[in-house]
Amino acid sequence: MKTASAFVAAHGKPVRAVVENVGRAGARIVLVGDDGAMGDVVLPDVATAEAVVEAAADVEKHEWDRETTAAVKIGPAHRRKMAGR
Repeated sequence: MKTASAFVAAHGKPVRAVVENVGRAGARIVLVGDDGAMGDVVLPDVATAEAVVEAAADVEKHEWDRETTAAVKIGPAHRRKMAGR
């Protein structure tokens, strides 16, 4: 939960959170800040991830809907990282 709180402090509120099941690795919380920044946290399971989202102040649970997708602002550095460069 400290990571989510630090993300809120760095990227504005409210923060959107999308919980994703990533199989054996557990669950991923994708955080989207008010400024469009994106970050993530990997936790042991979906239940734990959902509990973190519920407990964190200024974090709202969302799905990958049009508004959430449009809120993400991906810069050149992040695009290079996703491309493996």
